[in-house]
Amino acid sequence: MNDLVQKHCVPCEGGVAPLTRGEAETMLGKLNPAWRLAEDGKSIHREWKFKNFYHTMSFVNAAAHIANTEDHHPDLEVGYGYCRMKFNTHAIDGLSENDFICAAKVDQLA
Repeated sequence: MNDLVQKHCVPCEGGVAPLTRGEAETMLGKLNPAWRLAEDGKSIHREWKFKNFYHTMSFVNAAAHIANTEDHHPDLEVGYGYCRMKFNTHAIDGLSENDFICAAKVDQLA
């Protein structure tokens, strides 16, 4: 099992450096291969496809529960049969371990 799933997010109010591109690429290797690192290295994103709106919203609601539990929230784009999700840590304008923890937990849903 992915060790990230066992971890919990820690509050980030800034004052720490974001992950380097190399560190982010290493962490990305612990996630489902559908996750992608943004070209600028400051976020990760993934898309899911569903057969209908009900299944889409069920997934989104479960992901929202994870985000609230971890107090680390993704940007979402949701429509009929799809959900696009992006994680980054706004306080540091880049990626932190929190982004990968939440992505790993969301991976467990699908």
